[in-house]
Amino acid sequence: MIVDEEEFHHLNNPADGIKPIVKKYLGIPTHAEQAGNKIFFTDGDAKVEVTVVTNEIIRIRLAPHSVFLEEFSYAVPKLPQKAVKFTLVENEQEFRVSTSEVNCHIRKQDFFISFSDKNDHVTSADAAPMHWEENTQFGGYYVFCTKTCEPQESFFGLGDKATEFNLRGKRLKNWNTDAYSFGFNQDPLYRSIPFYISVSDNIAHGIFFDNTFKAHFDFGAEDSTKTSFWADGGELQYYYIHGPHMMDVVKNYHLLTGTHPMPPLWALGYHQCRWSYYPENKVRVIANGFRQNRIPCDGIYLDIDYMDGYRCFTWSPKYFPNPKKMIADLAANGFKTVVIIDPGIRVDDNYSVFKEGKEKKYFCRRCDDYFMEGHVWPGRCQFPDFTNPEVREWWGDLFDDLVETGVAGVWNDMNEPAVFGSGTFPDDVRHQYDGYRGSHRKAHNVYGMQMVRATYEGLRKQMKNKRPFTITRAGYSGVQRYSSVWTGDNVASWEHLKLGNIQLQRLSVSGISFCGTDIGGFSGEPDGELFTRWIQMGTFSPFMRAHSAGDTKEREPWSFGEPFTSINRKFIELRYRLIPYLYSAFWEHHRYGFPILRPVVMQEQEVASNHFRQDEFTYGDKILICPVLEPGQKSRKVYLPKGTWYDFWNLETIEGGREITVPTPLDQLPIFVKAGSVIPEYPVMQYTGEKEIEEVKLNIYYSDYEVNSFLFEDYGETFAYEQDIYLEKKFVVKGDADKLAIKQTMEGLYTPRYEGYHIKLNGLPFKPTKIIADGKEIPTINSNPDKTYEFKFSKNFKQIEIFK
Repeated sequence: MIVDEEEFHHLNNPADGIKPIVKKYLGIPTHAEQAGNKIFFTDGDAKVEVTVVTNEIIRIRLAPHSVFLEEFSYAVPKLPQKAVKFTLVENEQEFRVSTSEVNCHIRKQDFFISFSDKNDHVTSADAAPMHWEENTQFGGYYVFCTKTCEPQESFFGLGDKATEFNLRGKRLKNWNTDAYSFGFNQDPLYRSIPFYISVSDNIAHGIFFDNTFKAHFDFGAEDSTKTSFWADGGELQYYYIHGPHMMDVVKNYHLLTGTHPMPPLWALGYHQCRWSYYPENKVRVIANGFRQNRIPCDGIYLDIDYMDGYRCFTWSPKYFPNPKKMIADLAANGFKTVVIIDPGIRVDDNYSVFKEGKEKKYFCRRCDDYFMEGHVWPGRCQFPDFTNPEVREWWGDLFDDLVETGVAGVWNDMNEPAVFGSGTFPDDVRHQYDGYRGSHRKAHNVYGMQMVRATYEGLRKQMKNKRPFTITRAGYSGVQRYSSVWTGDNVASWEHLKLGNIQLQRLSVSGISFCGTDIGGFSGEPDGELFTRWIQMGTFSPFMRAHSAGDTKEREPWSFGEPFTSINRKFIELRYRLIPYLYSAFWEHHRYGFPILRPVVMQEQEVASNHFRQDEFTYGDKILICPVLEPGQKSRKVYLPKGTWYDFWNLETIEGGREITVPTPLDQLPIFVKAGSVIPEYPVMQYTGEKEIEEVKLNIYYSDYEVNSFLFEDYGETFAYEQDIYLEKKFVVKGDADKLAIKQTMEGLYTPRYEGYHIKLNGLPFKPTKIIADGKEIPTINSNPDKTYEFKFSKNFKQIEIFK
């Protein structure tokens, strides 16, 4: 084709023709194209992809110039593959994509995207079209999404942000940060979980903004009518997750990002940690202290001082000359040993881990091909690129010696990643990113998650069929597939006790149920009262560990003397009694996606005042806890959701749906049990598996309406449950004025070794005269002064009836 030269207009300064960089917004969608479960819309330049993932989940992706990035996500390893029926309808006003549960509307006049439920109630709507701004320094775009914020809309989630539970009015950032002794409202912290839940008009939905770059969220802070989320790079890609209940949203988020694997049973016990227990003799003294004081404990942690010059995968010959014997002796006394591992590898050609990593080019490099170096505990270090699958496999194999020495668990720290002086890696560090390439801007928030993934997968291989235990400080959405977490370097203060309570609830509804705090506070000095109140809250945290800095006083459960030692023992023993209940709640999380800790708003999102309650939570779905969060507090107000509840301590029944005032002497915290519950209980042990379980106690709480409870049992340390070798028991309790009936059904291939149940009946409104179990009359019923009744029967019963 020959073009007339007069069509060309040459400028003396070509730069004059370059338009200034401004935010660009989607224009008018011209047409739709469907390819399988994806529908593409374009304004002639930009393109939007709408993917129907399930009936409740729709994904939105934006490509500013119609070129999408290759599809890859560390958070969502694989989209659900189930075929979903949906329709695409076009009219004068909009394109509409509809499943049986949700509609996605693309407005023709301005490309606004909104979502509605099957009753056409709008739940989420754009306040502006999706937009972007070119990043000339790095390439790619800053990407933005702004939605309308309803006057009474509440927001929850986003991981363990150090602020109030309801995020309305907050502006927050996701960028994994080593936040030593962080304060209230300090942001960001150690983890980046770009998932939040909205509740408005009693309908919940979730937004999961799957973008690993530095990201920002504004929940009506700048403009109370708008909610925004944006990132410094990557794609604008988010999932709309429909409820209508908060629980539905969380379960569907788990469908995308996965759940925790079942932990080894010992990981649910009490753990003791300090920076640091050394030398070896000190570790033995601590272990003996637990057994002499008859305080149960399953795990002892070794911080960085166990290493030779802080070199990972080594032992200090001075402090731990024979680690294998020490660990074996601890194991014989019922203790599992957990060791810390950091990502920084000391630059030292005489150090085999560094030498091998260097030879294989496994360490991160800067953009001009220099190795990225920074100072952490060992001094000058280089850092493995955990986004490279070959590096992850190498790292996992490095645990071989530790496992052979007897180490049972691994604690990954400093993996935000943290670097002394500079904070973290420079932006120009390059990462392999599983073949999808990226700078540290893209990989920073997933670095810690990929480190603990390498750790978990390596341990799983080394430990054969035993479940590994891992804990990580940093993470991104989906980290729950590999690890537990704790809230980082907190402070010994009442404010941090309150904050920890909120953070654990927030982590639980953000996909990370296996979570805990440093009991007593990491830095600073708690008094006996604060430590004991923290032990009480920790008893009902899915992960229970005391931890403290090396410049603080000794902080074991007996360190404060009486009455604190006895009270701490009492609550740690309660933890061990309730392990079968917690383990069953873990199964419900792993198999069905339920969070283990459930805030009150998740029980009753229709009650507006509950959107601002942040003290009370349920542990599983049957036990309500309200920690004591003020010094010298002799009583406190507790809100009980609707229904009948039992005071755990005196068995008084209380009707819920209201606040009550509860006495809070130092040796108690408010604990309530739902009527109709069956709460399984083990005998107190000094460590899990200390004794053969001869019978399981079932605490049954009378109810005049039907209530279901669950008990999960398996080997407790193997992966046999993945081959259905487990037992899932369902109990149905229902009573009236003259009778109480308990039915049990079972499924699964596991057979527990104990033969019988010890059944305790609480709250019966009558004195039982006859108990019929599977057609046989129970000959012996023991009555107690508190009007409870006890008897024993086979673990395989199908129905028990108690008559007046």
